[in-house]
Amino acid sequence: MRGSCLCGKIEYEASRLDSPIEHCSCRTCRKAHAAAFNSSAGVLRAHFRWLRGERMLAAYESSPGKRRYFCTNCGSHLVAEIEGDDELILRVATLDEDPRQKPECQIWQSHEVPWLEYGPQIPAYPEWEPGH
Repeated sequence: MRGSCLCGKIEYEASRLDSPIEHCSCRTCRKAHAAAFNSSAGVLRAHFRWLRGERMLAAYESSPGKRRYFCTNCGSHLVAEIEGDDELILRVATLDEDPRQKPECQIWQSHEVPWLEYGPQIPAYPEWEPGH
């Protein structure tokens, strides 16, 4: 599976996801991704490679031993790593292909924002709402 950042300057390939997809609502994920939660999955380093733009990466240590890697041009967060782990934490939303897996759990639900609501009670449109 291939993935990329918003501007396309960085591209990667993951041959497989090595852990289930999970949604994380922790405060640091919410802040780092400017979203109500982040969707991620573990990928062994042996199953991941940068295809181009690796020099455009920067990292931020969001907690001791955890570094979040992002594009210095567009700011897209692509992966994170925990010091000493064999797995990278892949930001699933940056995949350009369907991983053919569905999320299996939500973590840090205790940090979920109180305004998060989705489902059939929220109007949904294929693109912009009418009149936009």
